[in-house]
Amino acid sequence: MRYLRLGQYLCEKGLITEMDILNARLIQKKSNLRIGELARAKGWLTDDDIYRILIIQEDTQEKFGEIAVKEKYLSREQVKQLLKDQEDTYIFFGEALVRIGAISEGALIEQLKEFNKLEFQNLRP
Repeated sequence: MRYLRLGQYLCEKGLITEMDILNARLIQKKSNLRIGELARAKGWLTDDDIYRILIIQEDTQEKFGEIAVKEKYLSREQVKQLLKDQEDTYIFFGEALVRIGAISEGALIEQLKEFNKLEFQNLRP
């Protein structure tokens, strides 16, 4: 069986629409900022700093924060704070669906239970 995403699953069950998926992803995109974006918002990095770090990242495949510290753009403490900020503000896909009113929290929880059972069954050999 193919890999199934939660949005696809809920759509196939007729519980949400394709537009609900797009709207939920839009909320995630606006809310789930990357470390560079958070650092720019705090005034710790400029756009040029971010682009330089991203160029290094393309070549090395290292994490953004590790490069920022190694290249002395940010301190370790700043990266820790950015990671905490990122974690504190992260919005999961299901949470975004509830926020836009596409599905109730209770219905989402029930569907997540069913979805996770399917995903677990697919992992078995």
